[in-house]
Amino acid sequence: MSVRTRDTLGGRSAIVGIGATEFSKDSGRSELKLAVEAVRAALDDAGLTPADVDGMVTFTMDTNPEITVAQACGMGELSFFSRVHYGGGAACATVQQAALAVATGVAEVVVCYRAFNERSGRRFGSGVQHREPSAEGVALGWSLPFGLLTPASWVAMAAQRYLHTHGLTPEAFGQVAVTARRHAATNPGAYFHDRPITLADHAASRWIVEPLRLLDCCQETDGAQALVVTSLERARDLPNAPAVVAAAAQGAGRAQEQMTSFYRDDLTGLPEMGVVARQLWRTSGLTPADIDVGILYDHFTPFVLMQLEEFGFCGKGEAADFVAGERLPLNTHGGQLGEAYLHGMNGIAEGVRQIRGTAVNRISGAGRVLVTAGTGVPTSGLVLSGDG
Repeated sequence: MSVRTRDTLGGRSAIVGIGATEFSKDSGRSELKLAVEAVRAALDDAGLTPADVDGMVTFTMDTNPEITVAQACGMGELSFFSRVHYGGGAACATVQQAALAVATGVAEVVVCYRAFNERSGRRFGSGVQHREPSAEGVALGWSLPFGLLTPASWVAMAAQRYLHTHGLTPEAFGQVAVTARRHAATNPGAYFHDRPITLADHAASRWIVEPLRLLDCCQETDGAQALVVTSLERARDLPNAPAVVAAAAQGAGRAQEQMTSFYRDDLTGLPEMGVVARQLWRTSGLTPADIDVGILYDHFTPFVLMQLEEFGFCGKGEAADFVAGERLPLNTHGGQLGEAYLHGMNGIAEGVRQIRGTAVNRISGAGRVLVTAGTGVPTSGLVLSGDG
């Protein structure tokens, strides 16, 4: 894939299995056990066995080595294993890596997984506690001494500029939170099942870092999610309807940093997601009007609005009205705000369920789903479609 030309990856592979643990605040077991449970569930869903797997992909942040998970699951030889960097930005890229391996014949069945005790163990929301010296850590040195210590504080800088530029108030972000929690309320697997919120609830929630309130910030979760990717030809012989990888992309923008890209000319957008958007549209041949469901990474509500604008669903500063008007079914599982924070992997699973027609909040006739990964960091995205 190039930032300039259409690639040939689309339509050659499919997600054929999805599996997850329960989503909780205290799993009571190791991250390795969580990973193994999710992987086994995904293989069962795909109608495959551990012996069929010859490739594995996860995040650089995952504590579960590919060979350890393979051994614990009873897998044999691996011909492909890979990890993707930049936290939540890796989510859709794990599927891209798997699709690349399958398309080139490097592997036949690839499992993508992510597992953590992010609530009962390491809590990402607590910010930087300790960091080994590294070149990428230098960028944080320009922000941490001045009090920008947490992900919420980093996002708040861009969110404040977004509101100022477009003449909006923090209530604009509430549309995203209300939508996510509405869908979570009808999803039995969601942590916030049966607990919708209103715009008034959003406006009354306490400040975290202005202009972000508590209900603008995703939850912290213990759990795991796994996906199984194989060729489209093989997928057609398996039990479930394949979710075809119609396009997959990664993107990093100019002057890109991890969450602190404050020295760009404009803080009101997400250039890294713009790179992904252009590649996905170019490769798939689709436009925003062709998308039936959007599963957009929602660690913080402002970045959902910016993603909608980067992908061309609406103009700059118009995304809050776009969400309020329900012009696109959005985060139908409840997102990370409502279902669980699994670094976006649970969003990919929801995309698969929408293609299969098995989602709790099913969108009738959904044949094309846009899924995105973490924002504010180098990121990734997918377009999933039905077969034919």
